[in-house]
Amino acid sequence: MTLQPPMMVRGADHSARALRLMIRDLARGQQGVAESGDLKVRPLETPGPGIRVGDGSALIHGARPWQGAYTQSNIGDARVDVEPTGPFARTDLIVLRIEDPEWEGELDPHTQEIGYFHVVKGVAHDATAVPADMTGLVLARIALPRNTAAITAGMIIDLRQLANPRTERILRTVHPTKTEEVPGKHGQWAAWPQEAAWDLDVPAWATTATVIVTLSGLRSEAGSVYAELRTRLGERAAAPTVVDDDGTTTRRSGATLADTLAVPPAYRGTRQRLAVEINQNDKYGDGKLTVAKGTTAVLDIAFTEGPA
Repeated sequence: MTLQPPMMVRGADHSARALRLMIRDLARGQQGVAESGDLKVRPLETPGPGIRVGDGSALIHGARPWQGAYTQSNIGDARVDVEPTGPFARTDLIVLRIEDPEWEGELDPHTQEIGYFHVVKGVAHDATAVPADMTGLVLARIALPRNTAAITAGMIIDLRQLANPRTERILRTVHPTKTEEVPGKHGQWAAWPQEAAWDLDVPAWATTATVIVTLSGLRSEAGSVYAELRTRLGERAAAPTVVDDDGTTTRRSGATLADTLAVPPAYRGTRQRLAVEINQNDKYGDGKLTVAKGTTAVLDIAFTEGPA
């Protein structure tokens, strides 16, 4: 029969293939390292003809249909030798390979390691995938100059991807109830509006933060206005957005502030303040920019997990 027996109905009597297919389903068809720091490829502590792969685990999909998926863990640094180059440069891939004799190779899983770190030599300079019919997960690409034996950090390109990256989205809204003019001197950054500031718990796994702040109903009056607006997460400032209004009467406008910021390791698992800042320049106009009743500020931030 082609229909596989359901799991958990015959005690512990299940085929290896049934378990691999279950792993594939639980991984939702994804493959990659489990967490952001897993299986990172680095130079040897004293650069030489090899690299080291750090702690971590991964999900690896079989190269063939219905082969299923494998899990593999590494505890401690694993050294992988890399052959030096001669008169020509070379590009290699560092791969976590699974050589399951049910599908390829002749290794005996009872006496030999069928999961191991493997060097695929002489690939294209922009290669990102293992050769066809090879079950493996690419961890890094190494660009070796000619006549080179010692591998340094600058030669290693990280190609890890997370199997199931985590995301946490936060929405906040503010409706100022009193009129607030831009504080401080023109040409200097200042926190504004004061109510557009939020204390956020940064997830311990976050590596990036995509920040969008929408300000609607900004009030301009008494002349033209030119100002830059940006967000700041902790001490990290985002790219600014410009408000450029050449009107003379009282009017309302809006602005969208958006950027993606790298989350420093020191921020992870801590509480950080995200605030809006303004830098108004009176060189292009001396009008007033204010928030008032009818102004709305909306924060939309997504923390995302990625290789680190």
